[in-house]
Amino acid sequence: MSNVEIYTWSTCPFCRKAKLLLDNKGVEYTEYDITGDEEARAKMVERTGGPKSVPQIFIDNRHVGGCDDIHALDEKGELDPLLKAA
Repeated sequence: MSNVEIYTWSTCPFCRKAKLLLDNKGVEYTEYDITGDEEARAKMVERTGGPKSVPQIFIDNRHVGGCDDIHALDEKGELDPLLKAA
């Protein structure tokens, strides 16, 4: 299984939606709750190369984007191969 990381904010509905997709696929992931933590958010932005919104999702250190991005990958049939790539 791939190494999946997700940056979240506790009150973010898009974060919950992205985590639900991963949960439904049985994916184990590391969650970084950066609620109110500007230092952690700065670290996330450094990793993403610019995007500041949450969630931000990484699969095997590759930035795949946010909630809409991961759902789009799933709809195209491209998410499962990424998740099983490792």
